[in-house]
Amino acid sequence: MGKRRQIITVLVVFLLLMGSILYKPQNIFGDAGTLAANTLANKLQGVIALYIDSPLALVNNEEVKLDPANDFITPILLAGRALVPVRFIAESLGWDVTWEADKNLVILSTEQQEIRLILGEKEFWFNGEKVGLDAPAIRHLDRTYIPLRAVSEAFGKDVYYEDGLLVIADKDQKIALAEDITIWAQVREKLNTLPVVGTAENLKKLLAEASSSGNYIRGMAQPELVMKQAADSTDNTSPAESAASAYSETNLQVQGVDEADYIKTDGKYFYQVSGTKVIISQAYPAESLKVQAVLNYDDNVFSPRELYVDQSYLVVIGTSSDNRIYPLDAQVPTKMIRPPYFSNTKTTALIYDITDKSNISKIRELEVDGNYVSSRKIGSALYLVSNQYIDTYRILEKEPILLPTYRDTALQAGDVEIPLAEVRCILPIIQPNYLIVTGLDLTQPEKAAQVKAYLGAGENVYVSEKNLYVAVTEYSNRYIVRDDFILDSTDKSNTEKTLIYKFGLNQGQVIYLQKGQVPGRVLNQFSMDEYQEYFRIATTIGYSWSNDNSSSNNLYVLDSSLRIRGRIEDIAPGEQIYSARFMGERAYLVTFKNVDPLFVIDLKDPHNPNILGALKIPGYSDYLHPYGDNYLIGFGKDTVEVPFKDYQGRVKGTTAYYLGMKVALFDITDVTKPKELFTEVIGDRGTSSELLYNHKALLFNPESGLLAFPVSLYELPAGGETIQAHNIPAYGQFTFQGAYVYNLNLTDGFTLRGRISHLTAEDYQKAGYSRARSDKEVKRILFIGNTLYTLSDTQIRANDLQTLENINSLALP
Repeated sequence: MGKRRQIITVLVVFLLLMGSILYKPQNIFGDAGTLAANTLANKLQGVIALYIDSPLALVNNEEVKLDPANDFITPILLAGRALVPVRFIAESLGWDVTWEADKNLVILSTEQQEIRLILGEKEFWFNGEKVGLDAPAIRHLDRTYIPLRAVSEAFGKDVYYEDGLLVIADKDQKIALAEDITIWAQVREKLNTLPVVGTAENLKKLLAEASSSGNYIRGMAQPELVMKQAADSTDNTSPAESAASAYSETNLQVQGVDEADYIKTDGKYFYQVSGTKVIISQAYPAESLKVQAVLNYDDNVFSPRELYVDQSYLVVIGTSSDNRIYPLDAQVPTKMIRPPYFSNTKTTALIYDITDKSNISKIRELEVDGNYVSSRKIGSALYLVSNQYIDTYRILEKEPILLPTYRDTALQAGDVEIPLAEVRCILPIIQPNYLIVTGLDLTQPEKAAQVKAYLGAGENVYVSEKNLYVAVTEYSNRYIVRDDFILDSTDKSNTEKTLIYKFGLNQGQVIYLQKGQVPGRVLNQFSMDEYQEYFRIATTIGYSWSNDNSSSNNLYVLDSSLRIRGRIEDIAPGEQIYSARFMGERAYLVTFKNVDPLFVIDLKDPHNPNILGALKIPGYSDYLHPYGDNYLIGFGKDTVEVPFKDYQGRVKGTTAYYLGMKVALFDITDVTKPKELFTEVIGDRGTSSELLYNHKALLFNPESGLLAFPVSLYELPAGGETIQAHNIPAYGQFTFQGAYVYNLNLTDGFTLRGRISHLTAEDYQKAGYSRARSDKEVKRILFIGNTLYTLSDTQIRANDLQTLENINSLALP
């Protein structure tokens, strides 16, 4: 036994020794290697690292919270200046801090130095001498915040800032944020943590402060109207059985990232939202047009809006509502008379198995709180973005807090509440909303959807195959308003900013990655783009009609951490962006006030974008569509400049008025000298098309030259007045609605092949000045094989693709 015990002892000692040799201590930055870890530790000794809007900090390489009791105590930016909680900084740097509430006075001191700051004043006293401040000390979330750089430098510290990262170090320390990229990227990754709302009290404080500061504008978040496009998008799934070998698909901005539309085809069937129904029709061959199935939603609960389709699944996306009953809180004054229920809009996805068209069955329902913002489908993964409005007034009046909820029949039948402990907060709060991002895999019907809620908001959405970007505009200054002072700034860029939230996507899984910010507001999602490791975004600041806040335009290139790496600012002062298109290493912007400049921008070097050329022509383009690598098609309006005079008849300037719809082909082969090769003007003032605000209304097949889109045509009557008072062009009268079908090539330009309408002669006779029957308006034009189809809410019409002769038609229920 003794010898056996000795052997065991030797083995234990050996294993312990080997363990000590093989064991590599974990550090907060993962397996970067011992040398890298030591380098990092050395760099962070004597250093405080913070991140804007993050509750975490690194002090001497140790992770700490700025305020253990409140995750919302974070560094903030105010008028471009970083403010930090005074208690945390004082304790971390060994300063003494005194707060005299009756005087709104903060006193910071060391053995030799003293600083005195009064809340709201843009100056402080350092050792008895007055010093100016760019930003004053404030009270924020019941904590005192001080301007970091001014105070720290007065006490002999250096402060470094780069895209949200704050570093405080001694004067003799060598901090190089731009050079030691690997080290500081690890620091960013660790500190970039969103705080959780946590408690009802925290939620009320956040909403109360956002409400008082004017950080949000009610009603600004709208469902996204302009989506994405790419005529050459492909689908990796096999064609439907007996389907045509070639058929048109929804225009997409990003190849491989599908977007919902209210009409889709799989090459044999049409799937169409029509009022409160989804109609599935056999389309191919055209001689066999028939209604295959109808999904009715006439219960006044669910309203279908858009859909997706592949070979196995039909996904119908819409909105529904419910009224949740909540008794009024006893503390609410009885004189306040309001209904004891809350009407809540929900974004709903109904998923159907369509493998057997004769037996279509609903296999899943997913319902999440909030108004529908946008969605995408990547392969079998579906992603939804919604905004749930928070009634700040009711919450602050002590009425029950409604938590965000969702219902997924893959999980259970009833609603699931998302507790505040799981709701993250994206500061600043631009609008009183829960931003809800949902992901699921259609091929895993038994696996619950991933639903994540953020105290934030979304307006425009851009999605690549790997990332989702949600953009929201901060229209008002992010200033803290108090009873005795209001902070202001003359910096125009502080009045309009776009916040960008980046989420990683992976087969139905969603993870928050980064937040970025650029000056200005985006027009729509075509103002955004991801290329390689960079995110590009075009914005406008101000308004072309404003004298006090005149407009200018910008383009920014951000890296994968959403830090600005390249920029061009003040493009076309006095004008606004009307359309944008990113194509690989170039960007194309159309700005407008009186003429239409088309700018060609080189993005080959992301750090140094530059304008290569510009073309100024009458009119403007609302939408730009690529035609190969060297051409662009612009869809917009023709315009005319009209001089305006003062009361003495002197010309004071000109104003541009839009006329008919304009289609233009631009040659960008020579990027320094873009040319307008061909133009086509349709109708007179008042002529419009859904294509001007929704790219999915376009059918374009570059191989055949087929170009088609719906048009509502307005024409001036023969011999009628063309000019109104003050030389303003007159509006035309409604004369046609339907599809305009063109052939496009580089030799002849636009050749009108014909027009197709669903309106009868009687409908035109009954038409009013502005329109005829809306249910007969052609919404989409598609082709399957050698047949061109036009679809309205009440009819599908099939025409020969070559001759446009009518083949068949189908009345829809």
